[in-house]
Amino acid sequence: MPAQTPNTNDFDGVALRPMTAADLPRAHALSAEQRWPHRPADWEQVFAHAEGIVAERDGEMIATGLRWRWGERHATIGLVIVTPACQGRRVGLRIMSALLEGLDGRTVLLHATAEGRGLYERLGFVRTGELRQHQGIAQPAPLVALPTGWRLRPAGLNEAASLQALDAAARGMPRDALVTDLLETADACVVLDQDNEPRGFAMLRRFGRGHAIGPVVAPDAEGAKALIAHLASLNAGHFTRIDIDFASGLAEWIESIGLLRVDAPTTMVRGAPLATQPGGPALFAIVTQAVG
Repeated sequence: MPAQTPNTNDFDGVALRPMTAADLPRAHALSAEQRWPHRPADWEQVFAHAEGIVAERDGEMIATGLRWRWGERHATIGLVIVTPACQGRRVGLRIMSALLEGLDGRTVLLHATAEGRGLYERLGFVRTGELRQHQGIAQPAPLVALPTGWRLRPAGLNEAASLQALDAAARGMPRDALVTDLLETADACVVLDQDNEPRGFAMLRRFGRGHAIGPVVAPDAEGAKALIAHLASLNAGHFTRIDIDFASGLAEWIESIGLLRVDAPTTMVRGAPLATQPGGPALFAIVTQAVG
């Protein structure tokens, strides 16, 4: 992302510049103002893989936006936040325009709130699906029976390459550094094996008000249920969040284990559709709405 020098002659006195690690406390304050659940540690983890933009007015940070470039052909955008006092002044448009600079030719993924969807449509994003955000106090989940030859087991730190390949096939973009980071920091990572070959995986991680389950990669819905049930039971009695692909058909089952729907963001893409492998693993739950 080209460096941007603050310019007090910008429209309405708003200047854009690259985000640095020193900006993270103020960025966290912006997300807290919106009642988003991110902890400072959540910001730090995603910023480690990101390029960010901040908008300032009279020396105060009023907006943020981050982008993640995955490989040569893909990117995600998230944590686009404008303080309420400055909404409706095209600040979000300027942040998004800066984030999209240099991404021509890439497939760009984001998850839109109802308020942001119109802006993203004007910038060339099209709706490709929906998420369902579920959360609550997890309940012990009935074990899901697996076919002969299939089993769940803990992931090893030496399995990063296998999990990276599964994630790339399911998400449609390579995110090797992110998967390695998540594997090293997750409270639990469980692998779905078929005859000792990894066919899916899921992680339980600290996030927001408690823990999040995600990503969840599996060959089918029953495999995804087995992974989620294991981690939900592991976290039973504690606040748990999961953001699922609505097309997965898991929403009713997720609610049956105590995780109720609280939001329904729109999945949007600009550029070529995400290419996943026919008959390959599917992404049933994302990492976060920011990184996808």
